[in-house]
Amino acid sequence: MPEDSALESLHDVAGNPVVRERSYSWHDPALVAERARGLSGLDFFASMGRGDISTAPVFATLGIDMAKFEFEYGRVAMQFIPQEYHYNAIGSVHGGVITTLLDTVVGCAVHSTLAAGIGSTTVEIKVNFTRSVHVGSGVMRCEGKVITAGRTIGTAEGRLMDSQGRTCAFATTTCLLFPYPS
Repeated sequence: MPEDSALESLHDVAGNPVVRERSYSWHDPALVAERARGLSGLDFFASMGRGDISTAPVFATLGIDMAKFEFEYGRVAMQFIPQEYHYNAIGSVHGGVITTLLDTVVGCAVHSTLAAGIGSTTVEIKVNFTRSVHVGSGVMRCEGKVITAGRTIGTAEGRLMDSQGRTCAFATTTCLLFPYPS
């Protein structure tokens, strides 16, 4: 039976296993969510930026640096640096990772328009992938902008752009807006 070249590549030239690892930590997301309920969307993001409130665990999972998180009413942007741990089995960033990035920026854009005591959740997201994303894509920019912000529905659009400013994926979302339960 021929030697499996895929298994050979999991070892270095001395025959030692090659293992890549990643470790990270996060704070209790229930505490973050509780703090969010008493703040407007803009105040919530400002508190995160100052370090008064921890970021959501997904930021650590994706490798998002809050120091590079931009926000204003109706718009948010963040940097994304593709890593091997974001890859799918064919050697590019998994579509689910890109969708999560876009869902984050469009949801945060909608959240930036909310008053204290109002929350939001994604009802629908539509993502189009236009270019592969990989480690060589460089530092990427993911930006979300509100289209409409009503009393019960918010809509937004977002783009993920590579280091050359080319759009790699874009999305639109509809979010349900609701008062937090007392």
